[in-house]
Amino acid sequence: MHIKNLTSRLKGTLFSGLLPLDRSRFIPELIAGIVMAAIFIPEVMGYAKIAGMPIITGIYTIIIPMAVFVILGSSRHLIVGADSATAAIMFGILVTVAMPGSPVYTSMAFLVAFLCGILLVLAWVFKLGFIGDFLSRTALVGFLTGVGIQVSISQLGAMFGLTTTGIDSIPRILSFLSNLSQTNLYTLAISVGVLLVIIITGRINRKIPGALIAVAGTILLSFFYDFTQMGVSLVGSVPSGIPSLMVPSFQSLDFYVLFTTVMACFIVIIAQSVATSRAYSVKCSDELDENKDVLGLGLSNILAGLTGSFVVNGSPTKTQIAVDAGARSQLATLVTAAVVIVVVIFFTEPVSLLPNATLAAIVFLIGLEMVDITSLKAIYREMPAEFVLAIITFMTVVLAGVLWGVIVSVIISLILHLSHSYRPNNSILIRNEKGEWAYIPVILGVYTEEGLIVYRFNRDLYYANAEKLMKEVIKIVKNSDPPLEWLILDSGGFTGVDYTSVQMLKELKVKLDEMNVVLVMTTVFPSLRRQFERSGFMKILGKENLYGGVNDAINAFENRK
Repeated sequence: MHIKNLTSRLKGTLFSGLLPLDRSRFIPELIAGIVMAAIFIPEVMGYAKIAGMPIITGIYTIIIPMAVFVILGSSRHLIVGADSATAAIMFGILVTVAMPGSPVYTSMAFLVAFLCGILLVLAWVFKLGFIGDFLSRTALVGFLTGVGIQVSISQLGAMFGLTTTGIDSIPRILSFLSNLSQTNLYTLAISVGVLLVIIITGRINRKIPGALIAVAGTILLSFFYDFTQMGVSLVGSVPSGIPSLMVPSFQSLDFYVLFTTVMACFIVIIAQSVATSRAYSVKCSDELDENKDVLGLGLSNILAGLTGSFVVNGSPTKTQIAVDAGARSQLATLVTAAVVIVVVIFFTEPVSLLPNATLAAIVFLIGLEMVDITSLKAIYREMPAEFVLAIITFMTVVLAGVLWGVIVSVIISLILHLSHSYRPNNSILIRNEKGEWAYIPVILGVYTEEGLIVYRFNRDLYYANAEKLMKEVIKIVKNSDPPLEWLILDSGGFTGVDYTSVQMLKELKVKLDEMNVVLVMTTVFPSLRRQFERSGFMKILGKENLYGGVNDAINAFENRK
């Protein structure tokens, strides 16, 4: 692709989610931005804990990365920042080779964000935003539910004031239960109090920043009472100031683990962000360019990696919070970023007094919110077979960890895709009771008219289902009485074919010739015709057996004598 074309695409990209500005909306957007900041700050602190990163790195995700998406993204509603899914994926894989919070771990986390950004920009260059479609909703629901359970389980120790061991859920539960007698009652009381504050305020009004109230309240209690004397652990020193540019180090890193983490986050970012953008563009009747959003996410992640932060994602939770707060454009997002800058410059010192139990309780609830019971019920009701696949994905994450959960999610998504493309419901054209042409499912012995069958294969033709087409056509011909004269293959469902399919069509032509049946093709797109010409199939078929449309072919059959 020429640089000039990329430049023109980029020029039409800037501030799509912000412009045109509606002056009458300025005050509501300002208020929404302040409310969003109040809710997002404790939330991203929790995500930093999930990711195994310093708290300040979570706060950094809602400054520069968020602002970059405002400039380059197209969605007026999608909010970009730290997200529970990608944070859990990153932790679940990186923790296998490095201690969370260690220099090696943080270097890998910065690189994951940077390299994810590079992949996302390449996806924009080559218009690959559709990749997200290949992670099925069924697999994603099961995966995120499993991640939610794992995240919640991981916080039980900190909520009870215990030190637990293990990476995956079962070892953590066993460690938690074996140490339960050592529970610190002060820590548990803080955790329960935080849970009650967040749940009660949420029931009253979702706009009330319950998590912020809990954070501020426990910091005040920590200020007036010496929690450390009670055995309650605190967050400790948090650096102040805006993030500065840095270059992630590639030294002493496990590149296999790094690559695996990047690819897993890349897939989930595209799938989750595109799905969220689509949902809110429909809900709010806005225009959307998915590839622009991919570019915005790419640059946001690159800047996250270069400013001491970790991978960012289009967050459905943050997006819903923004909409509930009254945000109708990305102006509110800029206000949020500005408020957070003020906080990191002037108000990080009090955060050092925050009990770890407060963050653990917040993260515990975040995990529970990821458990999508509503969607699981809908899948069970509408697609019982897919429900089993969702449960398999969910159980894989819980029992085997996030990495295997990602692998199983992708495999299940491919299985679902292949099951739909491999077993198409093919059709035969007949006249219905009104005398009109209509396609019906294949029934042996049914003709379009005597001596003629119009057969349509209702999926793209490729190596996995090519043999099915040939077997079904041969079966139709053998079960025709009186004998079939013409078999018209309506190829309107084919946008292209692969090498295996072309070889199959050549073989089908030979077999039909041996059975004294003429193979005719219709509705062949120009690109498909060029493939046939290059492969030599057109010469075998014969141009006289190629028609523009089904009616043309039927008329030729009727007038053949």
